Amino acid sequence: MRFITFTDDCHAGLAIDTGNGAYRGLTSQDDDYPGDLGNLISQGRVVLEQAARQLRRGRMIDLDHVRLLPPLPNPGKIICVGLNYADHSAESGFKQPDYPTLFARFPSSLVGHKAPLIRPHVSEQFDYEGEIVAVIGRQGRYIPKSSALDHVAGYSIANEGSIRDYQFKAPQWTVGKNFDNTGAFGPAFVTADELPPGCKGLRLETRLNGNVVQSASTDEMVFDVESLVSIISEAITLMPGDLIVTGTPSGVGLARKPPLYMKPGDVCEIEVEQLGILVNPIQDEAVELRSVA
Repeated sequence: MRFITFTDDCHAGLAIDTGNGAYRGLTSQDDDYPGDLGNLISQGRVVLEQAARQLRRGRMIDLDHVRLLPPLPNPGKIICVGLNYADHSAESGFKQPDYPTLFARFPSSLVGHKAPLIRPHVSEQFDYEGEIVAVIGRQGRYIPKSSALDHVAGYSIANEGSIRDYQFKAPQWTVGKNFDNTGAFGPAFVTADELPPGCKGLRLETRLNGNVVQSASTDEMVFDVESLVSIISEAITLMPGDLIVTGTPSGVGLARKPPLYMKPGDVCEIEVEQLGILVNPIQDEAVELRSVA
Protein backbone atom coordinates (compact mmCIF):
# COMPACT_ATOMS: atom_id res chain seq x y z
CA MET A 1 0.00 0.00 0.00
CA ARG A 2 1.20 3.47 -0.91
CA PHE A 3 -0.40 6.45 0.87
CA ILE A 4 -0.06 10.21 0.41
CA THR A 5 -1.17 12.98 2.74
CA PHE A 6 -2.43 16.18 1.13
CA THR A 7 -4.47 19.32 1.58
CA ASP A 8 -6.79 21.02 -0.86
CA ASP A 9 -6.10 24.25 1.07
CA CYS A 10 -9.38 23.79 2.92
CA HIS A 11 -9.25 20.24 4.28
CA ALA A 12 -6.65 17.62 5.09
CA GLY A 13 -6.84 14.49 2.97
CA LEU A 14 -5.47 10.99 2.58
CA ALA A 15 -5.19 9.00 -0.64
CA ILE A 16 -3.93 5.64 -1.82
CA ASP A 17 -2.21 4.63 -5.04
CA THR A 18 -4.64 2.44 -6.99
CA GLY A 19 -2.08 1.59 -9.66
CA ASN A 20 0.10 3.40 -12.20
CA GLY A 21 0.31 6.45 -9.99
CA ALA A 22 -3.47 7.06 -9.91
CA TYR A 23 -4.65 8.08 -6.46
CA ARG A 24 -8.09 7.89 -4.89
CA GLY A 25 -8.85 9.46 -1.57
CA LEU A 26 -11.00 11.39 0.85
CA THR A 27 -10.76 14.59 2.86
CA SER A 28 -11.69 15.35 6.45
CA GLN A 29 -15.04 16.77 5.30
CA ASP A 30 -16.13 13.36 3.98
CA ASP A 31 -18.22 11.17 6.29
CA ASP A 32 -16.11 8.08 5.59
CA TYR A 33 -12.72 9.80 5.92
CA PRO A 34 -10.64 7.23 7.83
CA GLY A 35 -8.45 9.74 9.66
CA ASP A 36 -4.85 10.81 9.45
CA LEU A 37 -2.12 8.36 8.57
CA GLY A 38 -0.34 8.53 11.92
CA ASN A 39 -3.47 7.49 13.77
CA LEU A 40 -4.12 4.65 11.33
CA ILE A 41 -0.57 3.33 11.66
CA SER A 42 -0.91 3.34 15.45
CA GLN A 43 -3.98 1.09 15.22
CA GLY A 44 -2.18 -1.61 13.29
CA ARG A 45 -2.19 -3.36 9.96
CA VAL A 46 -5.86 -4.43 9.96
CA VAL A 47 -7.08 -0.85 10.45
CA LEU A 48 -4.64 0.40 7.79
CA GLU A 49 -6.00 -2.13 5.29
CA GLN A 50 -9.56 -1.13 6.13
CA ALA A 51 -8.67 2.51 5.52
CA ALA A 52 -7.13 1.55 2.18
CA ARG A 53 -10.42 -0.02 1.11
CA GLN A 54 -12.34 3.12 2.08
CA LEU A 55 -9.92 5.35 0.19
CA ARG A 56 -10.16 3.21 -2.95
CA ARG A 57 -13.89 3.98 -2.96
CA GLY A 58 -13.12 7.70 -2.79
CA ARG A 59 -12.73 10.17 -5.63
CA MET A 60 -9.79 10.54 -7.98
CA ILE A 61 -7.20 12.96 -6.59
CA ASP A 62 -5.47 15.19 -9.13
CA LEU A 63 -2.01 15.57 -7.64
CA ASP A 64 -1.47 18.74 -9.67
CA HIS A 65 -4.35 20.44 -7.86
CA VAL A 66 -3.58 19.56 -4.24
CA ARG A 67 -0.60 20.29 -2.00
CA LEU A 68 1.26 17.23 -0.83
CA LEU A 69 2.30 17.25 2.81
CA PRO A 70 4.86 15.07 4.56
CA PRO A 71 3.16 11.65 4.89
CA LEU A 72 3.14 12.14 8.67
CA PRO A 73 3.11 15.93 9.20
CA ASN A 74 3.54 15.79 12.99
CA PRO A 75 5.53 12.71 13.98
CA GLY A 76 6.23 12.27 17.68
CA LYS A 77 9.96 11.76 17.17
CA ILE A 78 12.31 12.28 14.22
CA ILE A 79 15.55 10.46 14.98
CA CYS A 80 18.28 11.01 12.40
CA VAL A 81 21.41 8.94 11.89
CA GLY A 82 24.66 10.61 10.89
CA LEU A 83 27.73 8.97 9.38
CA ASN A 84 25.89 5.77 8.44
CA TYR A 85 27.71 5.20 5.14
CA ALA A 86 31.46 4.63 5.43
CA ASP A 87 32.28 6.66 2.31
CA HIS A 88 30.34 9.63 3.67
CA SER A 89 32.15 9.44 7.01
CA ALA A 90 35.47 9.44 5.15
CA GLU A 91 34.61 12.36 2.88
CA SER A 92 33.42 14.34 5.92
CA GLY A 93 36.69 13.77 7.80
CA PHE A 94 35.21 11.59 10.55
CA LYS A 95 36.41 8.26 11.87
CA GLN A 96 33.67 5.70 11.28
CA PRO A 97 31.82 5.45 14.62
CA ASP A 98 31.22 2.13 16.37
CA TYR A 99 27.83 3.37 17.63
CA PRO A 100 25.19 5.23 15.59
CA THR A 101 25.55 9.02 15.55
CA LEU A 102 22.04 10.12 16.51
CA PHE A 103 20.43 13.55 16.52
CA ALA A 104 16.89 14.91 16.36
CA ARG A 105 14.96 16.92 13.83
CA PHE A 106 11.70 18.73 14.47
CA PRO A 107 8.56 18.69 12.27
CA SER A 108 8.92 22.43 11.57
CA SER A 109 12.06 21.66 9.57
CA LEU A 110 10.24 19.46 7.03
CA VAL A 111 8.13 20.13 3.93
CA GLY A 112 6.40 17.81 1.48
CA HIS A 113 6.97 16.77 -2.11
CA LYS A 114 7.29 19.70 -4.57
CA ALA A 115 7.21 22.29 -1.77
CA PRO A 116 10.17 24.68 -1.79
CA LEU A 117 13.13 24.09 0.44
CA ILE A 118 14.11 27.43 1.96
CA ARG A 119 17.70 28.63 2.08
CA PRO A 120 17.94 30.92 5.13
CA HIS A 121 19.38 34.37 4.55
CA VAL A 122 22.06 33.83 7.21
CA SER A 123 23.87 31.11 5.23
CA GLU A 124 24.77 30.03 1.71
CA GLN A 125 25.89 26.56 2.83
CA PHE A 126 22.63 24.70 2.15
CA ASP A 127 23.48 21.05 1.50
CA TYR A 128 21.45 18.07 0.23
CA GLU A 129 21.31 14.62 1.85
CA GLY A 130 19.26 11.83 0.27
CA GLU A 131 18.05 9.22 2.77
CA ILE A 132 15.45 6.55 3.39
CA VAL A 133 13.03 6.91 6.31
CA ALA A 134 11.80 4.01 8.42
CA VAL A 135 8.36 4.61 9.98
CA ILE A 136 7.70 2.83 13.26
CA GLY A 137 4.43 0.91 13.44
CA ARG A 138 4.57 -0.80 16.86
CA GLN A 139 5.61 0.50 20.24
CA GLY A 140 8.72 -1.06 21.70
CA ARG A 141 11.62 -0.77 24.12
CA TYR A 142 14.65 -3.08 24.22
CA ILE A 143 13.61 -4.53 20.88
CA PRO A 144 15.75 -7.52 19.80
CA LYS A 145 17.38 -7.12 16.40
CA SER A 146 15.80 -10.42 15.35
CA SER A 147 12.29 -8.92 15.61
CA ALA A 148 13.09 -5.25 14.94
CA LEU A 149 11.56 -5.17 11.45
CA ASP A 150 8.23 -6.28 12.95
CA HIS A 151 8.12 -2.79 14.49
CA VAL A 152 8.54 -1.00 11.12
CA ALA A 153 5.28 -0.18 9.33
CA GLY A 154 6.84 1.17 6.18
CA TYR A 155 9.25 3.56 4.51
CA SER A 156 9.57 6.87 2.75
CA ILE A 157 12.26 9.27 1.45
CA ALA A 158 13.93 12.30 3.01
CA ASN A 159 16.13 15.13 1.86
CA GLU A 160 17.83 15.75 5.20
CA GLY A 161 18.93 19.26 4.26
CA SER A 162 21.74 20.76 6.32
CA ILE A 163 22.98 24.30 6.92
CA ARG A 164 26.62 23.32 7.16
CA ASP A 165 28.21 26.36 8.77
CA TYR A 166 25.59 26.30 11.53
CA GLN A 167 25.88 22.53 11.89
CA PHE A 168 29.54 22.91 12.86
CA LYS A 169 29.29 26.01 15.03
CA ALA A 170 29.16 23.64 18.03
CA PRO A 171 29.83 19.94 18.72
CA GLN A 172 26.07 19.25 18.64
CA TRP A 173 24.47 19.40 15.16
CA THR A 174 20.93 20.35 16.19
CA VAL A 175 20.80 23.94 14.92
CA GLY A 176 22.22 23.21 11.47
CA LYS A 177 19.73 20.40 11.00
CA ASN A 178 16.59 22.26 12.08
CA PHE A 179 16.23 25.53 10.22
CA ASP A 180 12.58 25.91 9.22
CA ASN A 181 11.62 24.28 5.92
CA THR A 182 15.11 23.02 5.07
CA GLY A 183 14.29 19.31 4.83
CA ALA A 184 11.77 17.31 2.82
CA PHE A 185 9.85 14.10 3.53
CA GLY A 186 7.70 12.10 1.10
CA PRO A 187 6.08 11.86 -1.31
CA ALA A 188 4.48 8.60 -0.14
CA PHE A 189 4.44 6.23 2.80
CA VAL A 190 4.96 2.73 1.40
CA THR A 191 4.10 -0.25 3.60
CA ALA A 192 6.94 -2.59 4.41
CA ASP A 193 5.38 -5.60 2.65
CA GLU A 194 5.91 -3.91 -0.74
CA LEU A 195 9.67 -3.61 -0.21
CA PRO A 196 12.65 -5.83 0.54
CA PRO A 197 13.10 -6.47 4.28
CA GLY A 198 14.77 -3.43 5.82
CA CYS A 199 14.80 -1.74 2.38
CA LYS A 200 17.98 -3.66 1.64
CA GLY A 201 19.52 -3.61 -1.82
CA LEU A 202 17.73 -0.52 -3.09
CA ARG A 203 19.47 2.16 -5.19
CA LEU A 204 19.40 5.66 -3.69
CA GLU A 205 20.23 8.53 -6.04
CA THR A 206 20.30 12.29 -5.49
CA ARG A 207 20.20 14.65 -8.47
CA LEU A 208 20.78 18.39 -8.38
CA ASN A 209 19.48 20.10 -11.50
CA GLY A 210 19.49 16.72 -13.24
CA ASN A 211 23.10 15.89 -12.37
CA VAL A 212 23.72 12.80 -10.23
CA VAL A 213 25.50 13.84 -7.02
CA GLN A 214 24.85 10.80 -4.81
CA SER A 215 24.40 7.16 -5.81
CA ALA A 216 24.62 4.17 -3.48
CA SER A 217 22.93 0.96 -2.44
CA THR A 218 21.18 0.83 0.91
CA ASP A 219 23.27 -2.31 1.50
CA GLU A 220 26.14 0.11 2.18
CA MET A 221 24.60 1.37 5.43
CA VAL A 222 26.90 0.67 8.38
CA PHE A 223 23.93 0.15 10.71
CA ASP A 224 20.99 -1.41 8.87
CA VAL A 225 17.38 -0.65 9.76
CA GLU A 226 16.97 -3.55 12.17
CA SER A 227 20.16 -2.58 13.98
CA LEU A 228 19.03 1.02 14.29
CA VAL A 229 15.61 0.07 15.66
CA SER A 230 17.16 -2.26 18.21
CA ILE A 231 19.95 0.10 19.32
CA ILE A 232 17.74 3.20 19.55
CA SER A 233 15.14 1.29 21.57
CA GLU A 234 17.72 0.54 24.25
CA ALA A 235 17.36 4.18 25.29
CA ILE A 236 14.10 5.43 23.79
CA THR A 237 10.66 3.87 23.62
CA LEU A 238 9.77 3.87 19.94
CA MET A 239 6.14 4.75 19.24
CA PRO A 240 3.92 4.30 16.18
CA GLY A 241 4.57 7.11 13.72
CA ASP A 242 8.09 7.84 14.92
CA LEU A 243 10.62 8.32 12.12
CA ILE A 244 14.16 7.02 11.81
CA VAL A 245 16.02 8.90 9.06
CA THR A 246 18.74 6.41 8.27
CA GLY A 247 21.70 8.41 6.92
CA THR A 248 23.12 9.65 3.65
CA PRO A 249 25.81 8.25 1.33
CA SER A 250 28.85 10.07 -0.01
CA GLY A 251 28.65 12.89 -2.53
CA VAL A 252 27.34 15.70 -0.32
CA GLY A 253 28.09 19.26 -1.37
CA LEU A 254 30.27 19.98 1.66
CA ALA A 255 32.86 17.40 0.56
CA ARG A 256 33.17 18.56 -3.04
CA LYS A 257 35.96 20.77 -4.32
CA PRO A 258 34.75 23.40 -4.73
CA PRO A 259 31.75 22.83 -2.42
CA LEU A 260 28.41 22.42 -4.15
CA TYR A 261 25.52 23.93 -2.23
CA MET A 262 21.85 24.31 -3.16
CA LYS A 263 20.81 27.78 -4.24
CA PRO A 264 17.60 29.50 -5.35
CA GLY A 265 16.40 28.19 -8.70
CA ASP A 266 17.89 24.73 -8.17
CA VAL A 267 15.78 21.57 -8.12
CA CYS A 268 16.83 18.63 -5.96
CA GLU A 269 15.50 15.11 -6.56
CA ILE A 270 15.94 12.11 -4.29
CA GLU A 271 15.03 8.83 -5.97
CA VAL A 272 14.94 5.50 -4.16
CA GLU A 273 14.20 2.35 -6.09
CA GLN A 274 10.64 1.08 -5.40
CA LEU A 275 9.94 4.07 -3.12
CA GLY A 276 9.61 6.88 -5.66
CA ILE A 277 11.05 10.34 -6.24
CA LEU A 278 11.02 13.27 -3.83
CA VAL A 279 11.35 16.58 -5.71
CA ASN A 280 11.84 20.04 -4.25
CA PRO A 281 12.79 23.42 -5.73
CA ILE A 282 15.07 25.72 -3.76
CA GLN A 283 14.05 29.24 -2.77
CA ASP A 284 15.58 32.00 -0.70
CA GLU A 285 13.97 32.98 2.56
CA ALA A 286 11.29 35.63 2.06
CA VAL A 287 12.50 39.16 2.71
CA GLU A 288 9.74 39.88 5.22
CA LEU A 289 10.84 36.96 7.41
CA ARG A 290 14.33 38.39 7.80
CA SER A 291 13.19 41.27 9.97
CA VAL A 292 10.62 39.50 12.17
CA ALA A 293 11.33 40.22 15.82
